[in-house]
Amino acid sequence: SNTMLMLKRAYRWFPIIEPILKKNGIPDDFKYLALIESSFLNVVSPANAAGFWQFVKATGQKYGLEINEEVDQRYDLEKATDAACKYLKSNYNYLNNNWTLAAAAYNMGEFGLKRSAEYQKKDNYYDLFLNDETSRYLYRILAIKLIHKRPTKYGFYLRIKDLYPPIPYKTVSVDTSITNLVDFALYNNVSYKILKDFNPWLRSKQLTNKEKKVYSIKIPLKGYEDYFSLFTEDMEKIFNDTADINNL
Repeated sequence: SNTMLMLKRAYRWFPIIEPILKKNGIPDDFKYLALIESSFLNVVSPANAAGFWQFVKATGQKYGLEINEEVDQRYDLEKATDAACKYLKSNYNYLNNNWTLAAAAYNMGEFGLKRSAEYQKKDNYYDLFLNDETSRYLYRILAIKLIHKRPTKYGFYLRIKDLYPPIPYKTVSVDTSITNLVDFALYNNVSYKILKDFNPWLRSKQLTNKEKKVYSIKIPLKGYEDYFSLFTEDMEKIFNDTADINNL
């Protein structure tokens, strides 16, 4: 059931992640790393890693994310993906231009992986003796990639209308303080709940913004509730009910 939900969510979030990876020169397969890290849920791990890319606070800040009581950009998918690209590229350069090791280092840390590789005198992930979690990390990425590419081969049958489509939205640029996000939401014709759903990086009831930074706040377009039915109707004209993700 969890794998089915991962496939459904991937249809919504991959279109956001893919162009950012491409822009930064990161292989497209790293979108699956984010998927296995969080199942595309804004979860918090026992180590306090947060967001789709599961950054701990120190690493997120190191790669440019703002993290405080009011703003936590680990929950901003675009900014977190940009930060993940910087982190992965740093790992790649540090680990002899090896993307497989860069992926493994995302799990156990680049310094720990480098020490293990040097001690074992091996520079290939598949030849390294590592902790249990990191030892299966790449295989989890590869497994979800295979299932996503050909779901029916592995017993997952999803119709187009079962997938979670992207939701259209506009962005509102803000460079001042917002004293009450409830009032801000209502002014933009959405509920506070919807505002928080679309902008999980807003972690408080206000946005003090003493430094006058420019923030982009997402607001769903009018009639977004009807978008799901329209999406399904349009897609079903093209695909029949037995279509799977491989045909998209």
